[in-house]
Amino acid sequence: MSGLSRRDSLKCMAFGGAGTLFALSGGVFTPIDLAFAADNQAAAARLGTPLFVQISDTHIGFNKEANPDVKGTLAKSIDLINAIPHQPEFIIHTGDITHLSRPAEFDTAQQLLAGLKASELHTVPGEHDVADAAQSEYFRRFGQASNNRGYYSFDHRGVHMIALVNVMSFRPGGLGILGDDQMKWLAADLAARASSTPIVVFAHMPLWSIYDPWGWGTGDAEQAMALLRRFGSVTVLNGHIHQIVQKVEGNITFHTARATAYPQPAPGVGPGPGPLTVPADQLASMLGITSVSIRRDQPAALLTDASLS
Repeated sequence: MSGLSRRDSLKCMAFGGAGTLFALSGGVFTPIDLAFAADNQAAAARLGTPLFVQISDTHIGFNKEANPDVKGTLAKSIDLINAIPHQPEFIIHTGDITHLSRPAEFDTAQQLLAGLKASELHTVPGEHDVADAAQSEYFRRFGQASNNRGYYSFDHRGVHMIALVNVMSFRPGGLGILGDDQMKWLAADLAARASSTPIVVFAHMPLWSIYDPWGWGTGDAEQAMALLRRFGSVTVLNGHIHQIVQKVEGNITFHTARATAYPQPAPGVGPGPGPLTVPADQLASMLGITSVSIRRDQPAALLTDASLS
């Protein structure tokens, strides 16, 4: 975006179809054009400031045709985040930080992520982060917040954030699994929360069924959703499928994010999931980040998807 003002950059994102701001209230999305918000500062102020940004599927270590420079596209994503006028208060990474769980890949990823202006980073593992035999390298780097379990929760500005893990028993083509221990922990974690508390859940694999034949779902997610349905505002953020898919079910909004590394086919299109090679001039438009804000006048999540184009 060299040579463009921040306002012009926002306009480019909006006209590119990837920069629509969605206001979530009572489980219903209301689209707000980012170009309008950029040109109407009072209106933009009413929308609130970014709470956090989601990045996903950086796949450091991948070097195939679909994107031979994943370090470069992650760096561009970081530049995009750092250029947001009102900086997010923290970043979440929804997994597949690395491609093969190698120590050198984690080293590179951590070095790049250290370039974020936001000082707080929350992560969950993807299946590519626990591909080492001992499933230990990810937890050595990022396990402290969860006592090396991978799942944990924290509160921020009245929003209850829940990190879940559904990749520890991953097998190609299989669905994600949360497991009994994590489900018991989730029930206990939610028990003391008032139903008016805004909830944001993040995990790597989708916590809803997108395309089961490709393993794009979580087998026991419905048990988790049953615990969450009493809450008035629930936002579920995932990665894994490298593209935006969303649905609203009651007061629960599900949203999967673009990757920063490479796209994947649309559900059921082609022989199976995997890196999708597109013309070089189209790649940036299929990669990106998601910004999440909270309205000042009510606890409703605002989702902004921005591509790297």
